[in-house]
Amino acid sequence: MTTLSLHTDTPPLRSHALPVGGGHVLQVQEFGRDGGIDAVVLHGGPGSGCSPLLRRVFDPARYHIVCIDQRGTGGSTPRGSTVQNTTQHLLDDLHHVRGQLGIARWLVVGGSWGATLAVAHAAAEPTAVSALLLRASFLGRREDIDGFFQQPAAWQYFSPIAPAAQRDALLPWLADVFEHGDDELAARAARAWSGWEHALAGTASPAEAPISPLIARYRVQSHYLANTCWLDAPTLLERAEALPRVPTLLLHGRDDRVCRPEGAQALHARLPHSALRWIDHAGHDAAHPAMIHAMVRALDHFALHGHFTATP
Repeated sequence: MTTLSLHTDTPPLRSHALPVGGGHVLQVQEFGRDGGIDAVVLHGGPGSGCSPLLRRVFDPARYHIVCIDQRGTGGSTPRGSTVQNTTQHLLDDLHHVRGQLGIARWLVVGGSWGATLAVAHAAAEPTAVSALLLRASFLGRREDIDGFFQQPAAWQYFSPIAPAAQRDALLPWLADVFEHGDDELAARAARAWSGWEHALAGTASPAEAPISPLIARYRVQSHYLANTCWLDAPTLLERAEALPRVPTLLLHGRDDRVCRPEGAQALHARLPHSALRWIDHAGHDAAHPAMIHAMVRALDHFALHGHFTATP
């Protein structure tokens, strides 16, 4: 079988700077073609921002692709801001962007935290969603968050900078460092977090990555995770009961150690109309060839048939 690769990148059709309150201005970019299948890209993190990879799984000749940098991320301003930046704010932003662009319904595609936000959005506005494609589903439960920070190997990355007393409570300390700590400590914390994240994902950590965007990313991410992403009541699984019965596909790497496979299984169990497909040999890396193949194949099939069911 031929391995599918990313579609060719194209210049944006339009770029917008949309004020959404609280001093936040979102960067929203449209790609593909006018009149194509409306789709929105929800990036991960929280805090990561959109990247070309996320839009290149779509065929630009068939899709109208909306890429939104969430509050405090990417090209949105102010970068790294946690003021008026909660899950509910992001859900309100999706409603606002859709209205501004005149889109009635869209295919929602999200990975990791983006999959979390996609489920919450579909539960809040079921009539706005034509289909869901969820990669590396993350439920935002306390056990999911603790599973990232409390693994014994994590301490190897954080022990050079974190007080010993914080070994079993790394996240509150990190959130405080990124929000109130000095620049040098925040930089060291960001490098440690990035190193541990890449180690779990099985990808190489970029040694020379610019530090300011990295600090901004982890400021937003620690802010969300320290608050369990505001998904305690109702939980994401409870919200999933309200999802519309639209084509829904979950793709998950069998070897994902960042968003553990149990989360995808639990979400799939709440969505009897959904399909769950395991991607062999893939972990959390969205750029893994097997995951790219699965994403491109699913979206190409949806563009032709309006569903995902025949995607092997």
